[in-house]
Amino acid sequence: MTVTLFAADYPLLDVFWTMLVFFAWVIWFWLLISVLGDVFRRHDLSGGGKVGWTLLVIFLPLLGVLVYLGTQSQHMADRNLDRARSAQAHVDEHVRSVAGGGAAAEIEKAKQLLDRGAISQAEFEQLKQKALA
Repeated sequence: MTVTLFAADYPLLDVFWTMLVFFAWVIWFWLLISVLGDVFRRHDLSGGGKVGWTLLVIFLPLLGVLVYLGTQSQHMADRNLDRARSAQAHVDEHVRSVAGGGAAAEIEKAKQLLDRGAISQAEFEQLKQKALA
């Protein structure tokens, strides 16, 4: 009985070609999802515009993706940067609120300043309102 190895029937260059095709498909689907995601996240595009881009990308995918990337790539980058900055601002605000102890800690600090005579009662009330807002 002879044992035939599968790898012997599949040359190394075929392995590389298969890997190249596989990764090309992965990149293609990533581009497709990125374009469609950007189309549906846009606030400046009407419903008809979203339908038009979606139909173009679905029925003529290569042309649709290339045209969208060619005409909207800078705007895509700007929108992604805005979303990243907004998310970072939310995280920073959350960290500040958690690390600082929140409004109670700010009011306590203001009360200590009032007790030491560093601020007036009116200034204390302003700081208290600001902390509660």
